[in-house]
Amino acid sequence: MAVSVGIAVLMFGTPMIRQAPAWVPWAVLLVMIALPLAVIGIDSSLRRKDLTVITAIYFGLLVGVFLTYIALLALTPILAANSDNPVASWLPLILGMILCYICTSLLLQTRDDFRFLIPYVEFARDVKGLRPNILDASAIVDGRVADLAETGLFQSRFVVPSFVVDELQQAADSPDKQRRLRGRRGLDVLGMLRDNKTVDIEVLAPADETDSDSSEEQRVVAMARQLGGRILTSDPNVVKIASVRSVQALSINDIALALKPTFVAGDMLDVRLVKPGEGPGQGVGYLDDGTMVVVEGGRDQIGRLVHASVTSTLQTSAGKLVFAKPEFSRN
Repeated sequence: MAVSVGIAVLMFGTPMIRQAPAWVPWAVLLVMIALPLAVIGIDSSLRRKDLTVITAIYFGLLVGVFLTYIALLALTPILAANSDNPVASWLPLILGMILCYICTSLLLQTRDDFRFLIPYVEFARDVKGLRPNILDASAIVDGRVADLAETGLFQSRFVVPSFVVDELQQAADSPDKQRRLRGRRGLDVLGMLRDNKTVDIEVLAPADETDSDSSEEQRVVAMARQLGGRILTSDPNVVKIASVRSVQALSINDIALALKPTFVAGDMLDVRLVKPGEGPGQGVGYLDDGTMVVVEGGRDQIGRLVHASVTSTLQTSAGKLVFAKPEFSRN
């Protein structure tokens, strides 16, 4: 606003304004006040700005002005010979307008292909904010990532490689029933993530398609390395490949295992016994997270909900095993 008013004051000193009627300076001042207000209002209304668009416009105008300067140098003899012609005086502005438009339009239409001019643009667009979470097909089909995202655990955005979406679509159309169900479930989970207003999810194509013959696991790891992000997966092979490539990978299974409740002797729990145990008089039930609970003397309570007290726990290769003794049972 201050700069605009300063320009208006400078315009007051021009012969055209000084010789104009008395109302003209006031009109110029009002226009120079309204102009920055309009620009600020338009800028404030555009909340989400794309760096590639802004850069394309900037470079388009810059290249257009440069080409105009070159063209005017070439046309200098013609313009000098026709200096009295009114068209010659306006030709530079008309030529500059046309060239700036053509260059800006060309770069806007090809902004994803001119990284050779400004190689940082694509990189800056992909890694804005916190480190992105790259989802592979196993994590999407698993579905638990949608529940984790619902809790607000992840602060950064989710990135789904385009080839993962293509694989899910191909699986959803597969004649094999199991593969078709997995593909449709994956697409449903993507839809849930899209509908979640608190989740920022984006489908991106890899910058380099030369490794299209590589396995999906390798392509996911390569894309995570390119974006500087971390992988969310349920596939242990992806975790191993990522560790070799020095890329961070989080296993959904490890997260679920870490969230399982820890029991100590004396804790109370409710469990429905579903089958007899291996020991005499034992009854076996399962908690909601799949933890096996062995209740001593609970064989006659099978089919009932037992309120039991934890006596000990045992960590096995198959998971955690909880031993308890019953306090009372409910139907």
